[in-house]
Amino acid sequence: MPNLQREGIWNTIISYAGIAIGYVNTILLFPNFLAEEEVGLTRLLIQISVMFAQFSALGFVNMSVRYFPYFRDKGKEHNGFLFLLLTVPLLGFAAITGLFLLFKPVVIDYYIENSPLLLTYYYFVIPLAFFTLLFNLLTAYLRSLFKTIISSFAQDFLLRILTTLLITLFAFDLIVFREFVLLYIVINAVITLSLVVYALWLKQLFLRPQLAVIGIIPLREMLYYGFFTFMGNISVTIITTVDQIMISSYSLGDNGIYTTAFFITSAIMVPARSIFKIAFPQVAEYWKDRDMAGMEKLYKQITLINLIVGLLLFIGIWANIDNLFSFMPETYRAGKYVVLFLSMARIIDLATGINGIILATSEKYRWDLLFNVVLAGLTIWTNYVFIPIYGINGAALASMISYVTINLLRLFFVQWIYKMQPFAWSSVTVTVIAAIALGAAYLLPYLGNLYLDILVRSLMITAIYMGLMLSLRVYPEMNQWILNKVRR
Repeated sequence: MPNLQREGIWNTIISYAGIAIGYVNTILLFPNFLAEEEVGLTRLLIQISVMFAQFSALGFVNMSVRYFPYFRDKGKEHNGFLFLLLTVPLLGFAAITGLFLLFKPVVIDYYIENSPLLLTYYYFVIPLAFFTLLFNLLTAYLRSLFKTIISSFAQDFLLRILTTLLITLFAFDLIVFREFVLLYIVINAVITLSLVVYALWLKQLFLRPQLAVIGIIPLREMLYYGFFTFMGNISVTIITTVDQIMISSYSLGDNGIYTTAFFITSAIMVPARSIFKIAFPQVAEYWKDRDMAGMEKLYKQITLINLIVGLLLFIGIWANIDNLFSFMPETYRAGKYVVLFLSMARIIDLATGINGIILATSEKYRWDLLFNVVLAGLTIWTNYVFIPIYGINGAALASMISYVTINLLRLFFVQWIYKMQPFAWSSVTVTVIAAIALGAAYLLPYLGNLYLDILVRSLMITAIYMGLMLSLRVYPEMNQWILNKVRR
């Protein structure tokens, strides 16, 4: 656990620093210097490249975390594992690139009427997807080595600070929008190269192929697992991108507003993503050792930590939502309830803990595929129904309904099969405390100055929330940690 805590703390610090920069980019710079259509295009290119990379990976990102413990032997260069991890997805990338070029006429028909700007930048997706794929594979490899800090720094901090630099150049008319997109691809190459350099520095960049890689775990078994996780990744990719793809077919400008609101809620998931990066291989180790007691303890601990931090961030965002939109052009205020619906979806994700990771690394991983397929189908259907009626609010509502449904199904399944569930009475207490703090924020009138109002409102929420949390000893380990810091 010390390694988990150290890596988790550093990942959280890096992620929040990145979120701060991301808020500057998303709330202050992008909306005020780029047209809504240009904002929508940049976000859509990123999402399509993510989808491209996920299809190309063929499930090998998750395969790395599950099977690497069996190959781990630095003296034997991990038995050629990294060569296998990179080779199969790169072959997949070549195949997906061929399909991407083949189906261009279909994409043109879908977007030509309302979003023709996408077609101008169609081929930009290929290099962006390539670097996204390599970054994901190297991140998975380093995560299996319990080295997550540098990849977090590169993705959550370095990429965003370089993006800030690009927007600044664009704002001063030093580059045009096409150069902005090209340079964004370049900085993705830079962060990928940083992981290569880090692996070299660790003396863990073993690219030499070895026959031993097919003897430790049968290649057929790894490919079989990779196939199931590949199918699951397709579902996850559909879940995370279908809303933007469907909204963009109506208007790239609407997608710009939607994705801006989407990013506002991303701070809620920072604690979860930071912890999950190191929890994934930790759970795989628990399965290897059949340590169910340790896994259940981790399950409950992570859920409570995520709820405490996630709910505080949610009430802080929602209490200041009108203030946040004041920094952007008035048209962006249409995303207010997108923030609410997506925040609720993210809280449900936090509240159900690591059930998805438990399933994905267990012998029941095929069931996780089923859940993902159901979620993908539900997401497509709800978006198809609600977007034409409610626009971007409909897309957010569809996401909330889908995530609530599938997370409850996963929760009950893990409890039924493994007799584990992540909740305790402390989870209810945290929720009640959050409601009290948010209610108090509504009683505070607007203070007349935007910056003063954000500061005072946020400090009041934090004081009430943390004061009740500590006095009621909801999470005793947090009380002890603060006490130790004070004594020092």
